[in-house]
Amino acid sequence: MADAPRRYTDGVPDEVEIRLRELCLELPDAYEERAWVGTRWMVRKRTFAHVLGVEVGEAAPVVVLSFRSAGEELEVLRHAGHPFFVLGWGRDAMGMVLDETTDWEEVRELVTESFCVLAPKKLIALVERPTRP
Repeated sequence: MADAPRRYTDGVPDEVEIRLRELCLELPDAYEERAWVGTRWMVRKRTFAHVLGVEVGEAAPVVVLSFRSAGEELEVLRHAGHPFFVLGWGRDAMGMVLDETTDWEEVRELVTESFCVLAPKKLIALVERPTRP
């Protein structure tokens, strides 16, 4: 059986985009722009977060955040299951379904780490990162 057709949309609720904007734009030199679909946040012409709507077949549309990850965190996320999934492009690209159960503190950490995967060292040095046990 063939995969259901997938359609990418700008169908992101305003409140989700506002929350992501607040998280992303507090990072040094980060900026926002409209993407081919959805909205993306960038540092030095590199996208560290991208939010868009995804419709698959007849299923209800979902909102997806794409981001970058590295090291042990990447391996954990690759095997974590819902709401995380491997995007299938880029060795470090991950996706997360955003819905009413989303932990926004976790999103903050993921977006911050994604920024740090792509940003120059001098900008990373300005970022307050959560301490890990």
